[in-house]
Amino acid sequence: MSEANGNSLMGRGAAAVLGLAAMLGLSGCGDSPEDAAAKAISVVGSSTVYPFAKQVAEDFVAANEGMASPQVASSGTADGIAAFCAGVGATTPDIVNASRRMTREEFAGCAANGVSEIIEIEVGLDGIVFASATDRGIDIKLTRDNVYRAISNKPYGREQTAKTWADVDAALPATPIVVYGPPESSGTREALLNLVVEPGCRQNGAMAAFEKSDKERFQRACHALRTDSAFSSQGEQDDLIVRRVASNPEAIAIVGYSYLAKNAKAVKPLALDGVLPSPATIADGSYEASRPLYIYVKKANLPVTPGLDKFLAGWAQSWGADGALAKIGLVPLPADRQAKAAAAIQNQTVLTAAALDTAP
Repeated sequence: MSEANGNSLMGRGAAAVLGLAAMLGLSGCGDSPEDAAAKAISVVGSSTVYPFAKQVAEDFVAANEGMASPQVASSGTADGIAAFCAGVGATTPDIVNASRRMTREEFAGCAANGVSEIIEIEVGLDGIVFASATDRGIDIKLTRDNVYRAISNKPYGREQTAKTWADVDAALPATPIVVYGPPESSGTREALLNLVVEPGCRQNGAMAAFEKSDKERFQRACHALRTDSAFSSQGEQDDLIVRRVASNPEAIAIVGYSYLAKNAKAVKPLALDGVLPSPATIADGSYEASRPLYIYVKKANLPVTPGLDKFLAGWAQSWGADGALAKIGLVPLPADRQAKAAAAIQNQTVLTAAALDTAP
């Protein structure tokens, strides 16, 4: 990691810690894990994982009379990881929820700040879902190619001129392009770019050839999204995106699958490349905009943060097909990956940089 990147990460981490400390009500200025003993379990990060973490927290309180209620905040994956990696002690989180995997740069930033032992736990699956209002909402045949061309800042390097979906593809309705999506701090935004936008960009032969010669420039070019009203970021509150789309028949929301599942009366799913998102299509990968969800835990805090081990055990007890989390929209992992995740909790398996280069 370069010095510039390292400084950027540390600055972002410091800002994130201050904001999240206020949100979580953390106190104290110690710089060792022992200082965490006086506080409740603190969890930050992904808005997608947030409702699942809240459910685990509620069940934890119900099963552990007298234990402090875990403090769970929705800050977005990137800002959550920055706060988690900023150091150890009472002013930093015990756990970060993540709707995409931690990067090597983030892992190195953690280590540089003394967060040297991290447990990675894959907790379930999710899909990047496109949805419109259930009543009178737009019906449209989306593909990764036409989504890219609609929301890209410069599709295939050309000026963006599309105002309606018909401008993107004559077979689509002449309805204004109005897409409400996740902000840059969101893991959902990164998954959207990697799973939908980039493959759509790659459909162009010239762009695909460009990727082979300069992958970083290819990604920068393909990942730049519109900044006008056709695509607008709505912050980390996915419920707000759902409410806005439910009241606008021309709009499309981009959210995690669980928010679609719990708002089925307000919004309906749109197929992507001919496949509707569902627990079955997300689990088997036929819905290609699917992704794993994670939590990351500071191993150093396990012996000193009261109830942290029981909280993690609660995740393992809840993530199965018949568990509490499936009832609120989590798509369970295949059995072998559930077993691997449970073993990571049981054995307190420490993540390595090399492991980040392998499939979960």
